[in-house]
Amino acid sequence: MKIRKCTASFGKLENESLSFRDGLNVIYAPNESGKSTWCAFIMAMLYGIDSSERTRAGYLPDKLRYAPWSGAPMEGTMDLEADRCDITITRSTKGKNAPMQEFSAVYTGTNVPVKGMTGSNAGEMLTGVSKDVFRRSAFIAQGNVGVTGSPELEKRISSIVTTGEESCSWSEADERLRAWQRRRRYNRKGLLPELEGKMDETQRRLEEMSSSVQDAEELDQRLREKQAQCEDLERQMAESRKRQRREALERLSRSKSQMEESSARHDRALETLSDLREQLRQDRFGLREPDGLEAEAAEDLETLASLRSRAGQKSSPIWAVLLVALAMLAAALYGTYQHIALIVAAAVLCVAALYFLFRYSREHRAREDARESQKRILEKYHARSSGEIREALSEHRALWEEMEQAEKEERACRGSFESARGMLSEMQDTALRALDFTDGNSEAARLGRQLAAGRAEIETLSRQLAQANGRLTALGDPLVLSSSLGYMRTEYEQLCDEYDAISLAIDTLKDADTEIQRRFSPELGKVASSYMSAVTGGRYADVLINRDFSAMTRISDDTVSRRAEYLSAGTLDIMYLAVRLAVCELALPDGEPCPLILDDALVNLDDERLEQAMKLLGEIAKERQVILFSCRKNEEKADEKVESEK
Repeated sequence: MKIRKCTASFGKLENESLSFRDGLNVIYAPNESGKSTWCAFIMAMLYGIDSSERTRAGYLPDKLRYAPWSGAPMEGTMDLEADRCDITITRSTKGKNAPMQEFSAVYTGTNVPVKGMTGSNAGEMLTGVSKDVFRRSAFIAQGNVGVTGSPELEKRISSIVTTGEESCSWSEADERLRAWQRRRRYNRKGLLPELEGKMDETQRRLEEMSSSVQDAEELDQRLREKQAQCEDLERQMAESRKRQRREALERLSRSKSQMEESSARHDRALETLSDLREQLRQDRFGLREPDGLEAEAAEDLETLASLRSRAGQKSSPIWAVLLVALAMLAAALYGTYQHIALIVAAAVLCVAALYFLFRYSREHRAREDARESQKRILEKYHARSSGEIREALSEHRALWEEMEQAEKEERACRGSFESARGMLSEMQDTALRALDFTDGNSEAARLGRQLAAGRAEIETLSRQLAQANGRLTALGDPLVLSSSLGYMRTEYEQLCDEYDAISLAIDTLKDADTEIQRRFSPELGKVASSYMSAVTGGRYADVLINRDFSAMTRISDDTVSRRAEYLSAGTLDIMYLAVRLAVCELALPDGEPCPLILDDALVNLDDERLEQAMKLLGEIAKERQVILFSCRKNEEKADEKVESEK
């Protein structure tokens, strides 16, 4: 393939044209005159513009970088010769977001389209290689002489040094295997960690289900027991209400006959109540209500028991005395044997003795504090022991109950007395108030409150049981969960086996790639060495190339190769230019060669090596069209000298 003419509206180029001839073409132009833009245009005409690229830090995609400065649509034509035919390809823009996506390829001077050539495959049909291979071989952009590896280029090079098969790439296979491996496990992501999480969640649900079943059974048992208690309370309350009604009716029937006795009975009841109240005032606890008093006393008795236990603990300073004796013995032995270990042992024993002595002192102080607190509690209740406190509490409750009974009797007597003096209707109203079963301290009222509390507890238990059953329903069927867990464990084992197999495949593939590399580097290095020697006048004889296309070179008289970082900029450019030319020779297809395009690739060379490089390019130009863009006039002069020598 040979490029004849290009016309471009591309970047700073506004309908500008550039023609080329066979052989070596040197286009001299100063900086910022559009040389790199012409190179990018040739690449765009062959392979199109990738409209999917996005702007990122430090990078501007071609669709924005080379948008025409005039604001016109990005477009252009290229006349070329391929397969002994003149072809004109055209790319234009219709949509703003799809630059140069409209494509046509016709035979020059006609409207006859080139069969099978489209915008997506034009470059590969014309050059014989993909855009990736072309950019890393025959297209040398400004400041990018070095070669970087790619799967496509690797396939083509491997096809030269192995079996001719271009469908295999170690990097592609390795990346695919590692992608499979990462899909199964990559840090905390992948199928295996996800499955582990599901297995843990299923196991947790099974355990939670087991706990919920046990809770539901306990709640159901408590609910049945509480329902039975409430039924018994209802029965007792009904009997108590019947009894209270009967007693009220009896009192009403006897009220007329007891009218005269009510006053005397009330006086006696009031006197008895006064006596009982006076006895309570004289009691050590006074008129305190028994329930609160007993609750406070229970806490004090519990504290008293704890203090009695602490006060009864025994301790001895025997360990401190024993350790002091041992320390003295160690000190005495040190005076005899003068061994440093003895004095260290004596110091350690003294520290230990101090610790045990401190602990004995602290325990002794705690016992004394416990005895003092015990004494204060007993003085609070004016008692000498816990039993005496309990006995006094029992007597106080009995006296309190007697007083309450006396109050009831007094109220009853007063009611009888007032009823006797009032109207019969008032007696009936008083009887009705006495039959109030919701408030008061009567047995029926107490049973009613117990029944209400029991029913509230039944409601709470029923709600808790419903929640437990709801949780069980939400957790699912335990048989299904157990079966699912079994399946997941089987799948987990299978994935682990696959992960291990992939790891083994990666290691095996790496070993195989090492073997291919042993054959790959010498083949490419042999060709690159001949180019390197030609440009440097035989000074550098060998070029050693690694699989990643990094290179080293060796001076003819040296035995050690020099790495790239130890070379001058000019020698480095020559070495990588030689590698590029070797890649072109090995990677590009046989038959009609595609052009070699260089953008200021020789800018770092001195005049002598520039002349040798131009001679080499002239030799290559006999077989392949060479297009060299340069900002140096001496490159143009070197080209003229090469032409004159021919």
